[in-house]
Amino acid sequence: MSTPWEELYKLASGTLTAIGRVQQANMVAASRSMELLSHAYSRVLGGPGGEVLPSDRRFADAEWSENPAFDLIKQAYLITAQWMTDLADSTEEIDPRLHHHARFWAAQTTDALSPANFPLTNPAVLHETLRTGGANLNRGVQNLMRDVQKRRISMVPENAFQVGKDLALTPGKVIYRNALIELLQYSPTTESVRAVPILVVPPWINRYYVMDMRPDNSLFKYLVEAGFTVFTISWRNPDSSLRHLTWDDYTDLGLLDALRVVKSITGAPRVNAVGYCLGGIILEVTAAYLAAVGDSGLNTVTLFTTHQDFTDAGDVVIFISEAGVKFLEWLMAASGGYLDGRSIGATFNMLRSNDLVWHYWVHNYLLGEDPPAFDLLYWNSDGTRVLERVHAFLIREFFLGNKLVEPDGIRVKGQGIDVRRITAPAYVVAAEADHIVPWKGAFRARELLGGPVRFVLTESGHIAGIINPPPGKKRSYWTNQDGPTDDAAWLNGATRNAGSWWLDWVPWLHGHSGESAPPPPLGSEEFPPIMDAPGSYVLEN
Repeated sequence: MSTPWEELYKLASGTLTAIGRVQQANMVAASRSMELLSHAYSRVLGGPGGEVLPSDRRFADAEWSENPAFDLIKQAYLITAQWMTDLADSTEEIDPRLHHHARFWAAQTTDALSPANFPLTNPAVLHETLRTGGANLNRGVQNLMRDVQKRRISMVPENAFQVGKDLALTPGKVIYRNALIELLQYSPTTESVRAVPILVVPPWINRYYVMDMRPDNSLFKYLVEAGFTVFTISWRNPDSSLRHLTWDDYTDLGLLDALRVVKSITGAPRVNAVGYCLGGIILEVTAAYLAAVGDSGLNTVTLFTTHQDFTDAGDVVIFISEAGVKFLEWLMAASGGYLDGRSIGATFNMLRSNDLVWHYWVHNYLLGEDPPAFDLLYWNSDGTRVLERVHAFLIREFFLGNKLVEPDGIRVKGQGIDVRRITAPAYVVAAEADHIVPWKGAFRARELLGGPVRFVLTESGHIAGIINPPPGKKRSYWTNQDGPTDDAAWLNGATRNAGSWWLDWVPWLHGHSGESAPPPPLGSEEFPPIMDAPGSYVLEN
């Protein structure tokens, strides 16, 4: 523990460094501004001009470069935006948390002030306004009023998809239901299946069908066709009647109930469990609980984009503080015992504001366009409520307390949780551009889990990095099974593999799933099928 004098020296040293970096940022911005004026004069005199800083897809319209006035506006904005980022970076030596906040809010400010977001400084909007006589702005106002009533930005047409008709189409049955979950079992498509079944635990802040969208990108369909018996939890969209539920209830009514039913139907003593994001967190905690009580019912554990070390929890920590948690607890208590999915969605959209806020501001409200029908964005807009006690436990114990990395730092069902007790083989997937679960935080699974861990890093982000079917031949992934526990050294020595990481995971699963045998029935005498997949809970508003 450092002394007050050491802290004072660190603050003074950091402040002096910050002053120097501010001066440097000012000089660089001034130099770039002079270079921009030089290019502008050159264009006035018939010269070629030039770019001081590279632009991005917000300025893809050719007019941004071909028209001297718009080119000047664009480049002046880019210079200013970079200057604000450099000013935010000047706080890095003072306090990492202050730097994180400064950089995030600098980005939010500059993104909002982009000339592409205003009708008089966006050439595409001006052209469309002249072409339509202002009809685009009229449509845009109507779109805006509609979204104000819905309290969210429309990213897909309202009735673009229907769950059970266009999405979540893999055939199966609901074979168990309690107050919190429906358990789905998918119909086999192969003559034989592996002896060890798969149970998938999706996050509860979105619907499970992100892993069963259309047939050509359905992870569940792919697993079934690969010869596995696949079950998934479908979480209920909770309301005030369930406000008494806690994390322990999500463990009992969620994973433990599901494991009991899966084992009963298949006769398998052990299960391959798969968790995605928050589903991965509760799976990991439950696995550690089972290990602590001597239950070896988990054969393997697979974690998709799942936090391990919450000191590196991404930009979402900007919105997490003790004061913020108290406010949310008051808000949830006053509004029925839950946090509305629209509030959660708006927060996550801010983490990628250019793609998920300002893009739609321009296209929906300034250009007056209807958004295209895109299945992943439909799912992204189909959020669910989160119960107050579950949310408070997640924020306080994990994000604020970072207790998952502490032996017995968390208690579930009266039992201390230590993920080092998880000795089942683990397959951990992280995404390099994940803005919700930074891959370096997820990488710590190699250090924390007590059994063998195969870590795979995939291209893209939190959703597209995971939902990446092999036929699309998109993206790549990195592997380095013998690599060190240091993330930078691991990546430096990793092998880049073309295509989907599913091609690596499924053979790994086959190697841990026993011999092949005839498929088990859908349900059983004790747990008869209730209805066809996708069930009823996924359809609740």
